[in-house]
Formats: sequence, structure tokens, C-alpha cells
Amino acid sequence: MTAAATHGKAGAPSDARLYAVLGLLLVVLAVASLVIGDVALSPAALFVPPGSIILEEIRLPRLLLGILMGGSLGLSGAALQGLLRNPLAEPGVIGISASAGLGAVIVFYFGLASVIPLVLPFAGFAGGAAAVALLYALAGRGASSVTLILAGIAISSFASSLTAVALNLAPSPYAALEIAFWLLGSLADRSMADVALIVAPVLLGWVLLGSTGRALDALTLGDATAQSLGVNLGGLRLRIIFGTALAVGASVAVAGSIAFVGLVVPHLLRPFVGHEPGRLLWPSALGGAALLLASDIAARLIPTATELRPGVITALIGAPFFFALVLAQRRVQP
Repeated sequence: MTAAATHGKAGAPSDARLYAVLGLLLVVLAVASLVIGDVALSPAALFVPPGSIILEEIRLPRLLLGILMGGSLGLSGAALQGLLRNPLAEPGVIGISASAGLGAVIVFYFGLASVIPLVLPFAGFAGGAAAVALLYALAGRGASSVTLILAGIAISSFASSLTAVALNLAPSPYAALEIAFWLLGSLADRSMADVALIVAPVLLGWVLLGSTGRALDALTLGDATAQSLGVNLGGLRLRIIFGTALAVGASVAVAGSIAFVGLVVPHLLRPFVGHEPGRLLWPSALGGAALLLASDIAARLIPTATELRPGVITALIGAPFFFALVLAQRRVQP
């Protein structure tokens, strides 16, 4: 019996408990997301007017979008870390979110989203896919943490520069302000139409990413060993590239850029799955959804003149976490 199989059998009860805890946490946060807001509602009030109108038009789309986007960020972060064998890989850190945002900004700038709604998630997907392809070209497979970060910074900076050009050339100050607020990342003021627009590409991305578990486990033994076990490395990379681009790209196209979820969540959950990348995928999806919902709830509760964006909350959490990881990597490297 292989070591992976032994770990899988031994870890099954532990996995069940982890899924139960994360599932319960997500349910609690989902209920809180529906009842907390400018107008506090009891669970019973959500099903009668005017609470039912608030539920359908405001709270439910916000909840569903938070689950879809948070799950995408957590799942893709775990998959990228397993593929690159680098604990600092994450859609925001390596430039995928900024590039997907650039694709969406281009669509907004030229007014294409109002003419062809489906072009918005496609533009986000195209931007995300371009970022991953460029990352491979710059850093290569199995790159060091420093090389990966530098390549990601270069990609993110380039995408941000082009986004700044779009902001400077915006046809009106109002349009520029709208793009700037959208880039901060928010689940507010979205509708069920926005959710419907991204649900298909997001779920397809989840299927592609979720199918890589066994291959990622084999990859921990090295490329040659993984290939000897029947892993198609080229196919694995394509599934993760396109899965991440679909799920994260479509989410960013609708909700803006929300960073560090895909970095923080896999690191917090990795000890509970025996540091096996395959077992980490779906718990990271649940944890990512929970973290984004918690950040969105916190953004509503913190008293400010205007409501904070959850992207700001995740950045405040993730940036110190990222610094700590960089220092930890520095200590372990020769």
C-alpha cells in the first residue's frame, strides 16, 4: 500500500470532522450575512415583505457571490500552491487578480458589458489565463519563492499600470471613480443577474481544479515520479491554469479584486489535512467562502462614513500574514 493511500485512509475521519466544522461555520456566517446590514432583520422577517424584498434584491446575491468568489479564491490558492510547490502562490500575489481586473476594466471602459453581458466574465477569464501563462514564462515550473514573487509583482504591476491608463483616459470623472471603487473589491450592490452571469464559469473552474487532487499528491514526490505514476503533467498544468482563470477571472470581473484569501486559507488548513495538497483543495474552498463572508460582515459592522469594502478587510488580514510567511521562508532557505 502506498503512503498516500495510507494517509488517505487514516485521515478520513479527520477530514469528515474538518468538513463538518467548516460547513457549520459557513452556515452560521451565511445566516449572519442575510440578517446583518443597514436594516437588521430576524430570520423570520426575511420571508415576509419588506424583508423578503431586501433578501431577494440585496442580501441573497451578496451571499451567493461571496460563496462563489471566496470558494474560488481558496480553491485556486490551494491548487496553485500544490502545482508550483510554493507556499506563497496565490491568485492575488502572482498577478491573476490584477490581470483579470484589467480584462474587466477594458470591457467597462469600452461599454461592452452593457451590450454583451457575457463578455464580462470572458474578459476576466482571458486576463487571468494570460497572467498564469506569463507567470510560467517568467518564473518557470518549480521556481523559488523569491522568483515567483518577483514575477507576480511584475505581472501585477503591468496590469495595474494599464488599469491606471484606463482610469486616466476615462471619459468622465464619474466613470473613473466607478472603476476605482470597483477595483477595491466589493460584494455590495450586485444582483442575481451578476450571480447568474458567473455561476457557470465558476463551477466549471471548480470542477477542473477539484479533479487535480490525486495528481497534486503525486507531484509532491517529484515530476519524474509523478509521471511514472501516470500523471500527465501538461494536462495537470492546463487544468489548474484554466480552472483558476475561469473561477477567479469570472469572480473578479463581477466583484473586483479581493486579495490574500487564497494565501491565508490554505496555510491555516494545511496542518489539518496532513499537508497533502489533494486533501487541501475542497476544505480551502469552504474556508475561502467563510473568510470572505466574515470579511463582508465585518465591513458592514465597522462604523465608517461609507461602508468598507471586504477587499480592504482581507488585505488588512493578509498583508501581515504574507510578511510572516516571507520571513518564515527566508529562515528555512539556505
